[in-house]
Amino acid sequence: MDLNLRKAILDNVSGNNADQLQETIVDAIENGEEKMLPGLGVLFELIWKESNETDRQEMLAALEKGVQQTS
Repeated sequence: MDLNLRKAILDNVSGNNADQLQETIVDAIENGEEKMLPGLGVLFELIWKESNETDRQEMLAALEKGVQQTS
């Protein structure tokens, strides 16, 4: 069986509005289930691709800060 996880995740959120996407993200984070991580990764990939360089630098700064706080 050839499972395209990325496509399945995108199909699952296709057509969702901003509120629905936020609910999906918040639910995945609050649940803390490992099985949700691939979905968040695919959503992050979309955000990254749609962002300009300034937005990417802001995301990286926030990510760096978050990573440093967990260590």
